[in-house]
Amino acid sequence: MNKNCIKKSVFFIVFFSLYIILASDLLFAKEIKLGGKSGWPALKSQENIIKGKGRFGYDSIEIAPNSFNFDEYTDLLIDFENANNPLVEGDYYIVKNSLQSSTKTKFEKRAGLSRNLGSLSVKGKPGTFFGSEGLMGSFAIEFWLCPSVSENGENIFTWESSKIENDRLVYQMIDGTFKEGHLEWNITNLFDIYTDDISNPKNLKDITLKGTTNIVPDQWSYHSLSYDCESGILEYVVNGITEDLMYVTSTGTEQGQTFLVLLGTPSEVHFCKEYTGLIDDIRILRRPYSAPDFQSAENAGKLGHTMYVPTGARFETMPLMLSTGSKINKIEAITDIPPQTEICLYVRSGDNFYGWTDEYPEWKPVENGEELKDVKGLYCQVAVELFADGGGNHTPSITELTIDYTELPLPLPPFSVKAVAGNEKVTVSWSYSVDDTVGGYYLYYGTRPGEYLGRVALEGESPINVGNATSYTLTGLQNGKIYYFAIASWSQFDDRVIGSFSKEVYARPLEKLK
Repeated sequence: MNKNCIKKSVFFIVFFSLYIILASDLLFAKEIKLGGKSGWPALKSQENIIKGKGRFGYDSIEIAPNSFNFDEYTDLLIDFENANNPLVEGDYYIVKNSLQSSTKTKFEKRAGLSRNLGSLSVKGKPGTFFGSEGLMGSFAIEFWLCPSVSENGENIFTWESSKIENDRLVYQMIDGTFKEGHLEWNITNLFDIYTDDISNPKNLKDITLKGTTNIVPDQWSYHSLSYDCESGILEYVVNGITEDLMYVTSTGTEQGQTFLVLLGTPSEVHFCKEYTGLIDDIRILRRPYSAPDFQSAENAGKLGHTMYVPTGARFETMPLMLSTGSKINKIEAITDIPPQTEICLYVRSGDNFYGWTDEYPEWKPVENGEELKDVKGLYCQVAVELFADGGGNHTPSITELTIDYTELPLPLPPFSVKAVAGNEKVTVSWSYSVDDTVGGYYLYYGTRPGEYLGRVALEGESPINVGNATSYTLTGLQNGKIYYFAIASWSQFDDRVIGSFSKEVYARPLEKLK
């Protein structure tokens, strides 16, 4: 062996020795960061959370203010917490927004401020309540108001459309406007009331519901226009008390036939078309009015309220793909936890998340930054619970989550491989890999270079797990056909962790060969 060969061999041994040392100590310690500088990705689920400003000025996740929450009946939710896009949930889009963002709000961080300079106009996409045409069921339109003056003619809500009725076009409207210090609702041609047994349909074509409570300037009040298609009750509620009510039935009483809402051409919904003051937590529901969660049951009509949701908040990340056989070392969170508040972390893992449910795999509670044991898998998921203080006045926040894990190193392939043909067979042999993490080898074969899709060998389809052998014979091959072979190592820690291919070799079985 000449000197150059000796130098190359020494270099090769030193290189791979260093590779193994570095791989075990440094190269395969990895982490995934959520939040922080890169921002928060889409979450798998969330309940009672909003985005705030956390450490270092980055977005944080914290408990939502105790306001309306999006649920299965919510068609639209506008809460103004995001100054750039006040629409929180619902398949609507903003057509025009002349409202400004204001921090003058009793319950939350922001409200919408109208200076009588134009409205907030939205339009529903097909499938939403006001984006659909035809028969609809129950609904409620809800919001908080804090007017500056409560002048006659100030308009809070307007929806106008038209529908075909008895082969002619008729006008439809829902309008909420101030009159003599009260909010008055005028509703025109909203219901499908044209049946043979109706006694006085004219009374149901043009409906007016009048408030009785004076809307005091610079004070917040809660309003709801609601219809229950099962009972036929159409009512206007202020601060939890019914101000006006009528039965949309064939008799005008609770004994008559109830009617559905019949909507015509989808059109825009306008809030604060002519209004000076604040508005907040606008909600359109596909159910009738019910007392909000924050309404005090023992004080009917009085709105008991805390700053943050007393039941706390929770979010779950999407299942995060690591690598086969990965071990999760710890979960670290950058948080802000005021006195009496709390943040709880949970993690779960597995090799296939498609069968996961709310309870399976089991969530394991973890402490921030503490070492974990026996948390392994291709996927992991993190859940976070946040709890406010006893008075509901302070929320904890989380700015960043870091999942620290160890990835199993991909084992190195054998350095030398050769194939020797025989009669309907090929014997492939190779040297042991210099990687001491190797547990065994896979033999790949096929009839095209780089494509190891072989199926004809009596020993099985490609690839074949040959264990820790360094030679293997495939039989039942077709004489005269050329076959291509490669070896890949699998990890002694997990045989699903497979390294790269060795160099490719080939051989052609022939009848004349032994």
